Amino acid sequence: MRYPENLKIGDTIGICAPSAGIVEEEKIKKLEIAIKNLENAGYKVIETKSVRKDIKGRSAKQKLRAEEFMSLMENEDVKLIIYAGGGDFLMEMLDELDFNKLKEIKPKWTLGFSDITTISFPLNTICDIPSIYCDAIKSYAMKPLYRNLVDALKIASGEEIIQNSFEKHCDGKDDNLDYTYNLTLKTKWKNINSKDTVIMQGRGMGGCLDCIDTLIGTKFDKVKEYIKKYKNDGIVWFLECYEMNTPQFQRILWKMKNAGYFEYCKGIIFGRPYIMREDYELTFDEACLDALGNLNIPIVTGADIGHVAPQIAMVNGGILKITSENGKGIVETFFK
Repeated sequence: MRYPENLKIGDTIGICAPSAGIVEEEKIKKLEIAIKNLENAGYKVIETKSVRKDIKGRSAKQKLRAEEFMSLMENEDVKLIIYAGGGDFLMEMLDELDFNKLKEIKPKWTLGFSDITTISFPLNTICDIPSIYCDAIKSYAMKPLYRNLVDALKIASGEEIIQNSFEKHCDGKDDNLDYTYNLTLKTKWKNINSKDTVIMQGRGMGGCLDCIDTLIGTKFDKVKEYIKKYKNDGIVWFLECYEMNTPQFQRILWKMKNAGYFEYCKGIIFGRPYIMREDYELTFDEACLDALGNLNIPIVTGADIGHVAPQIAMVNGGILKITSENGKGIVETFFK
C-alpha cells in the first residue's frame, strides 16, 4: 500500500469537485466557513475553479473535472484533498484519467464519501492509494469540529487512531442543518449472525454500495486482483447505501458474492442506510443474511458509516480491526 506523506500544520489542503459542485447560497456559506476554520487551524487552502459551479449535477464537463483533480494530485504542496461533496456522475470522469500515471505519481490523502466512492475505490484497488471515507468539506464549517472530522485529519496526519462508535446519530433528514449534527436516535451496532462479540481484522475496502455497483464488470473493476494481492492480510469490507430498496440491495450483494468479491473476506460491516425501502416486507438485515449468510463470516449492521451522520472515518486500503459488542463498536486503524 502506497501511504501518502503525512499532513502537517502549514501544509496545503486542496478542494475539488469531481462530481457535483456547490452553488446553493447556504452551502456556499458553509464552504467559506469551512475554509476559514481550516485556515485558522493552521492549514493553507486552495480550491479548483469548478468547485462553486454546477450544471445538471456536474461541476464541469468530465474532462475539466479530471484535469482539476489531477492538478491537485500533481501539486507537491497539496498534502490532502477534501472533496466538495457527492452527486451522481463522477463515473464519467474516470474515462479521462490516466491510471498508469496515478500509479507512478506521489500519492496523497483524499477525503470524502458517497459518489466519491467512484474515485476513491479505484484509487485503492488500481493504484494502491488509500483514502479516507468520511464527511466532505462543508461539514468542516462546524465549530468546534465534531470528533469524526478531527479523526479524519488525524488519519491524514499519520496517526493510527482508535475510534469508538457514537452514542447517538441523526435521523437522516437534517444531519447538518445548523452547523452541527442533530443527534436524536440511539446508535446500536448489531451482530446479525452472531450473539457473541465480533472481532474482524483485515485490509479495509468499501464505500457507497450504489457506486460500487456501477463499477462492477467495467474496465475499472480490479477487485479480484486486489484482494488476491492482499489475501494474507484478509479483507474487511465496509459498505453503506444511499438510496435503494431491499431486493435491489440483496441483488447487488449476490452479484458481488458471485463475482468473487468476498474471497479472503474476514467480515463485513454495514453502515446505516440513508433511504432503504423494505419491499416484500424484506428487512435490511434479512437481505444481508439471505445474500451472504452462507459465507460464514461475521456481519455487522447499523454501524457509524456513511450518509447518516456522524460517521467514523474509515480508511480504504488501511488495516482495520473492528470490534462489535453489546451494541457498541470500535475501529482501530493501522498503516501496514
